[in-house]
Amino acid sequence: MNLFENIKMAIDSILSNKMRSFLTMLGIIIGISSVISIVSLGVGGQNTITGEFEKIGVSTIRITVKSAEAETSDYITYKDIEQLKEKIGYIKYAAPITYQTGIASSEKKSRTAMLYGTNEDIHYIDNVELLYGRFFNNIEFEEGRAVIVIDETAAKSFFGTSDVVGETINVGSNTSTKKAKIIGVTKSQLEMFSNMMDEEMPVIIYLPATYLDILYSRQSKISELYIMADSKDNTEAAGILAQNMLINRHGNRDRDVYKVESLMKQLEQINTIVGIFTAFIAAVAAISLLVGGVGVMNIMLVSVTERTREIGIRKAIGAKTSNIMFQFLTESVIISCIGGIIGLIFGIGGAYLLGQLAGITPSVTPQIVIISIAFSSVVGIFFGIYPARKAAKLDPIDALRYE
Repeated sequence: MNLFENIKMAIDSILSNKMRSFLTMLGIIIGISSVISIVSLGVGGQNTITGEFEKIGVSTIRITVKSAEAETSDYITYKDIEQLKEKIGYIKYAAPITYQTGIASSEKKSRTAMLYGTNEDIHYIDNVELLYGRFFNNIEFEEGRAVIVIDETAAKSFFGTSDVVGETINVGSNTSTKKAKIIGVTKSQLEMFSNMMDEEMPVIIYLPATYLDILYSRQSKISELYIMADSKDNTEAAGILAQNMLINRHGNRDRDVYKVESLMKQLEQINTIVGIFTAFIAAVAAISLLVGGVGVMNIMLVSVTERTREIGIRKAIGAKTSNIMFQFLTESVIISCIGGIIGLIFGIGGAYLLGQLAGITPSVTPQIVIISIAFSSVVGIFFGIYPARKAAKLDPIDALRYE
């Protein structure tokens, strides 16, 4: 009996017991679709993160103050930033970042807000995408003017539309707020999460760091500074020179206060973590494939029992043991492969559906498709060997007597 006859007989057997065959495939379908969805979203998430970091640029450096080592006088000042830009030729942009969690409110709605105090350079360093209006300038920063740039999510939440340049909202702490004028609207950076959580996510607001000091009636401790070098080749030198200047200005050479790190190194660490997490979740999901494989073995054992007389007749008229074994093994592999293909379709569909909700574009590569089909075949072979061997070893006389 050739391969095509075996395949035809296997398909006929599957079609004669459609519901049973489908339930047998169900474990394979769930396992494959889960793994495909998780891996595709994981790789897509990595690509999204990489894309965001590439927007910021490979010449960006982050300098942070180690709070455990620092004294009050060690924190970065606005004068430090001014001197860094003036004295170090490699530095193109330098932006402080101070954070406060507060509230933002219009006449109709109030939202939790992430208030980012910074200067105009963050617009270029962070590659902030403006949809409407402009970013605040250096004069507004120096004077601490009540101007803000909000994200599109905040604009729609407060006013029901994106173009809200010229409108005013109240911003500040939970106990005290002040009116500020919206001069720009950016694309939402947390769009993938805001789509899922909506009102629960804080809105993003950029404002002059000097105005943030006014809102909270104190000068913020600047513990984070972003620097962009004039070229990729000068990035490391810019970071070292900036660190040395800060040490000299604050007189803390005897202590390890400032940490300098490249954003691209951070990207590598994040991608490693995401990769490990994706692999772990995919491995957990793959356990259902084992359950599916047990289902395949179970149904094939039932099939062997039901077709005992058929096996006896075939062996009586000359079918070899290898022919019988190959027939049942073929049927097992076909069941697993059909389940794998259906699981692949559902997995890709599920990945794009979840990706749309999360704002992530799944990455479905040819390798993922090939591996999923190959793995289904391996499951079919592995769990089909025992039933196939049992069928092949049946004594033809005993099989013919079976009722």
